[in-house]
Parts: sequence; structure tokens; C-alpha cells
Amino acid sequence: MTTLRSIFFNTVFYANLILRMIVLSPVYFLMPRKKAFSIPKNWALSCHWLMERIVGTTFEIKGLENIPKGGYILAPKHQSFWDTFALLPWLDDPVYILKRELMWIPLFGWYAKKQRMIPVDRGARGKVMAAVMERAKQEMRNGRQLIIYPEGTRRPPGAEPLYKYGIARIYRDLQVPVVPVAMHPGIFWPRRKFMRYPGHFKVRILPPIEPGLDPDAFFATLIAQLEKASDELLLETVRDNPHVPLPPTALKRLAELKNASS
Repeated sequence: MTTLRSIFFNTVFYANLILRMIVLSPVYFLMPRKKAFSIPKNWALSCHWLMERIVGTTFEIKGLENIPKGGYILAPKHQSFWDTFALLPWLDDPVYILKRELMWIPLFGWYAKKQRMIPVDRGARGKVMAAVMERAKQEMRNGRQLIIYPEGTRRPPGAEPLYKYGIARIYRDLQVPVVPVAMHPGIFWPRRKFMRYPGHFKVRILPPIEPGLDPDAFFATLIAQLEKASDELLLETVRDNPHVPLPPTALKRLAELKNASS
């Protein structure tokens, strides 16, 4: 049954994305930029509804009161395609730094360009990265929320931390708060797999790390806070969802946590 539900959900999920982008394009491109973002936000809400109704997966967000006003950096754990869009309804005016190749995709790239997403060549250095940072500073001055995944790419639940130092440089240059976000959607929506599992999990928004720290001190603080919260949520998620199969990384981390507490 879980396999059939997963197949049905994936089919409806992508159909929902493509049809909305096509049908709502005239409205989206005629609306002012910020108001137009209500369309992707409503799409995200519809995905949550589909996930609950078809798969039986629900979530709750803890710590919304920790989100500051104005511009800041949101730094979530990255495990799944789910966390690329899931928090959009709760963000005022988010902006991503994304691979320039994504801007070439029909419809998606046009949507992203209207929202002033920041394209970057991942191999870029020097002047190109300076221009990217200048764009990011401008968006921060406009009170937007820059979404950065500190580990750079999707990592399975419980995997050994592999944070990229780039976020420390961005923190130093932008001088805005960084809001860490711990969660384990990868248990229910595994990366690189079509299976979707029912259950319930929490998203924990941690208190912001204020600007002004030395980049090394910030980097160590971010890792310590996110990993502590992630370990706590891993234990809680597994306890509350004993039926969900776990990846080897999660099983290994659970054993380590058990040994550390004994």
C-alpha cells in the first residue's frame, strides 16, 4: 500500500507543479513581484495537503517566534526535496542563491528570475562571487530572507556533519542574523528515492545567531546548535514513528547516541 501511495503521490505532486506553473503563468507574470510569490506559497501549501491526504505524513513547526523581522539568513538542514519549498508559506519574501543552470529551465527559470533569485556559477571565484554577494546585500537591504543550506547538498538523516565554510563568509559579509532550522523530512521523503512514508515530524526553528561574531566562532556555534537539535529530533522522530524504515546513517547515529548516554 505504501508503494502505491508513493507512486500516486509523486504523480500528483509533479502534475500539480507543472499545471500550476502553466495555468497561473499569465497571472503570475502580471502581478507585482512580491504579490506574485503568493502563487508558489500556495503551491507549497497544496503539497502539504497532498502529502497528508495521500501519504499520511504531517508535520508541525516549533519556534516561529524565533524568526526576526526584516532581512536574515535561514539555514536549514537539507535532506530532501521537501525542505526546498516546505517553509515558503511562513517566510515573508525569501530569496535563494541557486545554480545558474536552473535559471535556464523553461517556466521554472522565468519564475525564479521574476523573484530576483541570485544565479551563480558554482565554480566561480573572484569578481563573480563579489557580484553575487553585492546582489545578496541588496536583497538584505530590501528586508528579504536569504535561504542557505549550510551543508550545501542533501544529506541523509543522521549523516556525519559536512558543513561548508561559505556560510561563515556570507554571515561576515552580510551582517544579518542567521536562523538555524533542524528537521528530519528525509526519513519520510528520502533523497533519490520515490518512496514516501506516513508519519509525523517536527521542524524546529532555533533562536537566531546575531551578527558580529568572528566567522570561526559563528561557524562552530552554528554546527553545535544545529547538530544538537538534530540529534534530539532524530531520537524523538524515531520514537514517534517506529514503523518508518531508517537509512544506515540514522541507525548508526542512533547507536552512537545510545552509547553516549549509557
